[in-house]
Amino acid sequence: MGGLRKFLKAAGEMLFPEKFTCDICGIEIFEGRLCKDCLKTVTFNDKAVCPVCGRKTVRPEICLECKADLPKFKKAASPIVYENGGAELVLKFKNGNGYLKEHFASLMASKLKDFSAFDCIVYVPMTKSAEKRRGYNQARLLAESLSDKIGVPWIKEAVIKTADTPEQKTLTKKQRIANLTGCFKVAKRNEVKDKTVLIVDDVLTTGATCEAMAKKLLSAGAKQIYLATVASVEYKKFNRSKEAARAKKRLLRRRKNERAKKQ
Repeated sequence: MGGLRKFLKAAGEMLFPEKFTCDICGIEIFEGRLCKDCLKTVTFNDKAVCPVCGRKTVRPEICLECKADLPKFKKAASPIVYENGGAELVLKFKNGNGYLKEHFASLMASKLKDFSAFDCIVYVPMTKSAEKRRGYNQARLLAESLSDKIGVPWIKEAVIKTADTPEQKTLTKKQRIANLTGCFKVAKRNEVKDKTVLIVDDVLTTGATCEAMAKKLLSAGAKQIYLATVASVEYKKFNRSKEAARAKKRLLRRRKNERAKKQ
């Protein structure tokens, strides 16, 4: 049955190619990926960004969140801001429109041009039951396509997820980290040891998921961790959360302690 499903899916994508319709609204178009109206709703992450997490910022400087709690990954990048049309595109990709992987991977590849070289690519895993419910793991699709475009091998099931986690949309970063504790396991330690690893996922919000994965990979002997996602939440919006406010307090407290030590 697995082979039949793959054949039917491939046949469907050939019979109804995405390039003839807008990826968001479905209207017929003759060039590009989006109609003119939908293109206006997508914000591309090509101006001021945090040099660490890669989120859109007001100024091109490290965001308060990264200053207060430096991520385990060295650097992250995402071509699209997760809002309006950008968010709709990602949701379509997650819910049945797997063909978008090629377009997204191309955008991600362009954002990685100035990064250091990677030895391998891994992706954020899903449990078997969750993947069965959705039909595919969108992060794995991205990893496969990105691997082809940048010429870096991807590792199947390098990291596995051992337990399903509750919905995280309404949780703070601290709550998400607690929610993810113990659910990731590095299954192929020898393949990531002493390697510079690129983690691939669809969206960066608080970064808790990738933090948990990066921590496990580093514990397994990985040399450095980078991150690439299709989209990321704009830091200005993320900054309104209670977690970001606490991060600002931690930063101010740390600076105060540093000044006290100097005295």
